[in-house]
Amino acid sequence: MENLQKTPLYNKHIESGGKMVNFGGWALPVQYSSIIEEHQAVRERAGLFDVSHMGEIRISGPGALALVQKAVTNDVSRLSPFQALYTPVCLPRGGVVDDILVYRLGPEEFLLVVNAANKDKDYAWFGELAVEFPGVSVEDISTQTAQLALQGPRAAQILAGLTPANLAPLRYYWASPDVEVGGVKCMVSRTGYTGEDGFELYCPAEEASRLWDEIMSAGQKEGLVPCGLGARDTLRFEAAMPLYGHELNENITPLEAGLERFVSWEKDYFIGKEALLRQKKEGVKRCLVGFEMVDRGIPRQGYAIARDGQVIGEVTSGTQSPTLGKALGMGYVPVEYAAINSELEVIIRGRSSRAKVVPTPFYRRK
Repeated sequence: MENLQKTPLYNKHIESGGKMVNFGGWALPVQYSSIIEEHQAVRERAGLFDVSHMGEIRISGPGALALVQKAVTNDVSRLSPFQALYTPVCLPRGGVVDDILVYRLGPEEFLLVVNAANKDKDYAWFGELAVEFPGVSVEDISTQTAQLALQGPRAAQILAGLTPANLAPLRYYWASPDVEVGGVKCMVSRTGYTGEDGFELYCPAEEASRLWDEIMSAGQKEGLVPCGLGARDTLRFEAAMPLYGHELNENITPLEAGLERFVSWEKDYFIGKEALLRQKKEGVKRCLVGFEMVDRGIPRQGYAIARDGQVIGEVTSGTQSPTLGKALGMGYVPVEYAAINSELEVIIRGRSSRAKVVPTPFYRRK
């Protein structure tokens, strides 16, 4: 772990018995107790995640709105201050550079939350675009910023005991700035990556340990547990949320990934629009589907998907769903095989196992 990057909460993970792994160059806990226990805690009570490895890029100054509008497929002009949206960022040929959250902090100020593995690439990309907008500042504030995710049906109750602010009316994909949580000033947003209600809290890196302790202490009676990367992945998978490097990369377009609802065709221009319009007109040739195993076996990323013995695609994510008790997967297949109940074969250790296409998300909270 010595040569890996560490979040401000590294020592907390060690003290708490986190099983540390190399996650894209970061030393992060994959689990504390077990992935299944942590997963179920988030579905039934609450879990706390350290997601400080995510990147934060602030874009501000005259022209910031025009720059962000040019760079992303969704329409950030419709955001009010402290409202957020999810959006792909595309290359001119339509492939996805990254999928990010954009918070509007003011008329010409935005906070971009980007995938950790893509942070340097994104920072360079937005910096390159900013040359056309001389009044715009692009600032990487990742090392100054910690991010914690409090997720689960009891998250709101836990947070309510830590702050004088009334966060109950805070709507999904809205944020509240300057909220005192356990004495730490945070930006609190009602967002998450688990399919549950919950919050993401942004605070100065030097305050992260205090915030972690305050939340863990307050959540003890509600059954809050610390959670690692393993549960984060199974939770997001059940909710069918795409993961960059699995469901998304520079050779996959938002239309193929089923993300057209995050593409604003009404915008005059965004990078990749021409390529995506062309693809929309011609029709996509492949698309992302969810499937359920009929035969025994657990699909994993990289396994071949076949039909009548011919390889037609590849698994992007797969696991035994802790909540649903089924072996489920996602992967890209030609559109003619994407209909619900279409029969597929997954090649698991050289053997063909039957599967069928099912609707996504696999899990939706009630």
